[in-house]
Amino acid sequence: MQRAVSMVAHLGLRLKVLPSALGRPLSCAKDVLRRTPLYDFHLAHGGKMVAFAGWSLPVQYRDSHVDSHLHTRRHCSLFDVSHMLQTKILGCDRVKLMESLVVGDIAELRPNQGMLSLFTNEAGGILDDLIVTSTSEGYLYVVSNAGCWDKDLALMQGKVRELQNMGSDVSLEVVDNALLALQGTVTSGCPSPCLKKNVAMGYVPCEYSRPGTPLLVEVRRKQQMAVVSKMPFVTTNYYTLK
Repeated sequence: MQRAVSMVAHLGLRLKVLPSALGRPLSCAKDVLRRTPLYDFHLAHGGKMVAFAGWSLPVQYRDSHVDSHLHTRRHCSLFDVSHMLQTKILGCDRVKLMESLVVGDIAELRPNQGMLSLFTNEAGGILDDLIVTSTSEGYLYVVSNAGCWDKDLALMQGKVRELQNMGSDVSLEVVDNALLALQGTVTSGCPSPCLKKNVAMGYVPCEYSRPGTPLLVEVRRKQQMAVVSKMPFVTTNYYTLK
């Protein structure tokens, strides 16, 4: 079921909302590569964009791989993980859950310390690599590869359900960094001279209709941030005679 909402954004023909907590949404235009929030940044810095697991990602910048490697070793670098599967593991049994899935001493991680580890199958074979961080907020933050999104999520969800059936309070939450999600419909929109932004009305699933919910709209194949807003967009300052 969908609900009509108002939004403040750059205008576009299609509306996309951030994904639900426990499912990976699919793009309605499978031939269009998904883009991370840093897509324009990558282009501005000479990123050579290639297709990877359905995403458009930089395989190299203006400098060579050797230059990038040396810069990272001598200084530091950032890695854009917004295309990857990111999950929060919550509950008293969060460490028990992860140690049943990966190799590594998760219990010994200090607050906000992370470690590279490996997902394993029942026979101890390697399924994927991942990074597990024990946060000071009381949950485990897990980042694994975009190419293994479906099987990694299924593996974790299966183990979560297994522990929950045994009375555990453990739970899993997929982090929303991801860009593409369920498709909505923009019904009307125009520039707002007062707000110096574009405003629009459209339909989204009910769970995304709460004011303040972040959305994405597509403008000429580029995605722009939007937010669900209450009407009116601009507070009136005139008086009505009674």
